[in-house]
Parts: sequence; C-alpha cells; structure tokens
Amino acid sequence: MPVLVITGTGTEIGKTVVTAAVAATALAAGRSVAVLKAAQTGVRPDEPGDAREVARLAGAVTAAEVARYPEPLAPATAARRAGRAPVRPHEVAEAAGKLATEHDLVLVEGAGGLLVRFDAAGGTLADVARLLDAPVLLVASAGLGTLNTTELTARELRSRGLELPGVVIGSWPGTPDLAARCNLADLPDVAGAPLLGAVPAGAAALPPPAFRSAAPHWLAPRLQGTWDAEAFGRREAP
Repeated sequence: MPVLVITGTGTEIGKTVVTAAVAATALAAGRSVAVLKAAQTGVRPDEPGDAREVARLAGAVTAAEVARYPEPLAPATAARRAGRAPVRPHEVAEAAGKLATEHDLVLVEGAGGLLVRFDAAGGTLADVARLLDAPVLLVASAGLGTLNTTELTARELRSRGLELPGVVIGSWPGTPDLAARCNLADLPDVAGAPLLGAVPAGAAALPPPAFRSAAPHWLAPRLQGTWDAEAFGRREAP
C-alpha cells in the first residue's frame, strides 16, 4: 500500500488526526512516510496547515501541499474567490507519485468529503484515487447521523471501482452515547468494510511523544496497529 488516500464523511471529523495516527504507526513500524495535503484551505501563507500538524504529532514525516487558499471553503470555491488557479486531480496524483518514489508510504489527505470539488470541471479526491489506483480510508464520526453519510460515501467509492479497506472513527468520545455505541456494529455493516480503528476525542492535544506511543493502539493490524475491533466493541457495547 505505497499510497493511501484518506477522506471523510464530512469536515471537522478528525481526518487530520487519523492521518497523523496512521503516519505515527507506520513510522513506528520502520516505514518512511510522506503526507500530502491535496488542497489546504482556511490558512494564511505563514500558518501551518494540516500536513504540518500531522508532522507535529507523528514525527519525522515529509509534509507537502499541492495548493493552499486563505478562505475556509471548498477548494474550487476558495480558489475562485482568491483569484488563483485551482488544484487539479492529476496534479495531486503526480505529486503523490513523486513522493512514492522516495517513501514507503504516502498519505494523501483530502479536504472535507470525497466529492468536494477541486475545480470547476468537477475534479475530486475520488479522481485522485482513481489516477493513483489507491485505496481510500474513510474517516467517520461516531454519533447520530454517521450511518447515512458513511453508506453514501462507501457506495460512491464502489461505484467508481475504488477500494475501501475500512473505516476509522475520527473522534471516539470519552463517554459515548447509545448511538455511538450502537454504531460500532452498524458502521461496518453500512460501509461493507471493517472498522479499522477509533481515535479518542482530544488526541491532538496530547504531547507528541504520548500521541506517537498511543497511536498504534488506536488502529487495527491492517494499518499496522494493535487495535482489536471485537474487543473494543465488547467493551463499549450498549
């Protein structure tokens, strides 16, 4: 799996923290890692973006962006309003391909959900994954409402012939409600793919050494971690 695309069911659900956990776990396994942010929005030129945040949490990764825009909007809209060229799927794929020649693993993090538009032609992260022939890891929220968006995204991936290795819960609450606990069984059912981890809420606030030490325990063996979905489900079952 030299390139792994990471998308979410929406925005602000923990994609960047999951990306950091995957990166930290791969680094702990002795792999060299690059993180590529396809389109960074909502940050000034002098501010660190999501790729830099992954590097802060995970450690010695190569952090890169294809494009960035100042307003916190969909990339196509942010590019248009900034009067800048949009990012194109082939540009993201080419950047990821170059990084893959120099690293064991390249993580390509999207902006928002799978079908958020990069350009006026309708290019999306799904097009990037197709160009790279890369699997797409889906980050989902834990609670009420996640089943619909997870199933829709999984269906779209399959309709495009893209591999969905599994779902990671981006922010597992310290005190999960009934919906979140039931979703541990329901998410893999609607996704047609296994749960591959659950990152605890607030993980980004951990000191980086603590984050790196804990990350493998949040992810399943498919992602080189030690997290056990069945044991987690029994512990949190309603």
